[in-house]
Order: sequence, then structure tokens, then C-alpha cells
Amino acid sequence: MKDLFINPMIIVGFVSFLAAQLLKTLHYAIKFKTFNPERITGAGGMPSAHTSLVISVVIYSLRLYGPQSPVFAFSILIAGIVIYDALSVRYNAGLHAKDLNKLRKIVDELDDEIAQLTGGEEDPDIDELVSQKELKEFLGHTPIEVLAGALLGILIAMVFPI
Repeated sequence: MKDLFINPMIIVGFVSFLAAQLLKTLHYAIKFKTFNPERITGAGGMPSAHTSLVISVVIYSLRLYGPQSPVFAFSILIAGIVIYDALSVRYNAGLHAKDLNKLRKIVDELDDEIAQLTGGEEDPDIDELVSQKELKEFLGHTPIEVLAGALLGILIAMVFPI
């Protein structure tokens, strides 16, 4: 178990992920002029921490083992999956969440108006729908966020000692 914590591949990935999460939190605080602790551990945003992690492992494995190694080959395939997921699947899920959150607010406002006009109570099914927690909208990444994560991962992997 102790060898796990001295494995440089794990350390370079962890350092890259942590650096990206800290930069993401700082970027959010500057952009929105508020500190959001969820950004420390949350997905989405600038830069992509997942991309930073996988790219740092790709570059570090290239430096350690060379382009013909199975470790490099496997890491580059996994990086492709992670980056595709961030740019496509999770990004679109975030857009869907944003639209669903907007729809939920509209439905709540309409329910309130109907109740006022009819003098009746609000629909309990709608109340249950709108009382649920809002969906997370920060899930995936734009291409620039992924690029920033990749550049951070490359930088960390290149300065990390072999």
C-alpha cells in the first residue's frame, strides 16, 4: 500500500488534478466575485481538472517509458475517453440541466399564477417537482477549458522530476 503513494505516475496525476481544482476555484471567484466552496471539488469549469490529470499522466508516462510502452498506449486511450466525455457527454448534460432548471422555475411561476387566479391551492405534483434540488449545471467543459487543462497537465508533467 505504501508503494501506491510513492508511485510518480499517481503523484503527477494528483498534483495536476489538485492544481486545476485550485485554479478553477480561483477563476470562479474572480469571474463571479464570490467564493464558492463547491468549486474546490466540483466538476466543470476552467480549467478541466480531469483533462489535466490524464494529460499529465500521458506526458509523464511518455517521458518515463517512451512512445512504444503499453503504459503510454493505455494512458493515451484513457485520456481520449476522458476528454471526449468532458467535451461531449458531460458538457451536454450540463446544458440539459440548465434548461431543466429554467423550465422548473417557469412551471413554478405558472403554478403560482394559476393558484392566484383561481383562488385555489398550488398543484402538489408541481410543488414536489419544484421543491427538488436544482440540477448541477457545471458538469462538462468547453474546448478552451479542456485546452487549459491539457496545457496545465503538460506543464506539470514536464517539470515533475523523473
